[in-house]
Amino acid sequence: MRTARLGIRRVTADDEGRLWAYRRLNEVSRWGSWRPVDRDDWRAILTARLRDLLVVELDGRVVGDLMVRVEDGWAQREVRGRARGVQAELGWALDPAAAGRGYATEAVREVLRLCFEDLGLRRVTAYAFAANEASCRLAERVGMRREVHAVADSLHRDLGWIDGVGYALLEEEWRAGRGARTES
Repeated sequence: MRTARLGIRRVTADDEGRLWAYRRLNEVSRWGSWRPVDRDDWRAILTARLRDLLVVELDGRVVGDLMVRVEDGWAQREVRGRARGVQAELGWALDPAAAGRGYATEAVREVLRLCFEDLGLRRVTAYAFAANEASCRLAERVGMRREVHAVADSLHRDLGWIDGVGYALLEEEWRAGRGARTES
């Protein structure tokens, strides 16, 4: 996929070193669900996540990555078949050297387009620690609605039990312009 400034593609094993360069940084791994212990651990993590990861490139240089995990919606047994593969959970990480230029916003907007137009999904979600203000602002900037604020439900490796938040956007909201496509 292409945006005005970025290329977005599936991650490959060859991207391991480029992702390691920023994923190992504390300012990136602080809010993530996993922190690599060392390079071997990073390789194992990446191998397990290859199916769900996309790489964000700027002029051929990796500046971030996005998780797009297609999932089933919750459903009663009689209608379970209609809930298969209808939603996705998003996650994101950006190289701090590329921060503050709107690349994450641009990339997430394109992935939302992919989810709703190309994949035909009905709902997209994203979850974060409530204290991760940058991720919360990004979710809101791309038009996602805060649906959940759970008190002390999320165990952070350094901070203990802290609040978590959940965001979502429905396909009809996106089509109505909630996921504004203007750059910011």
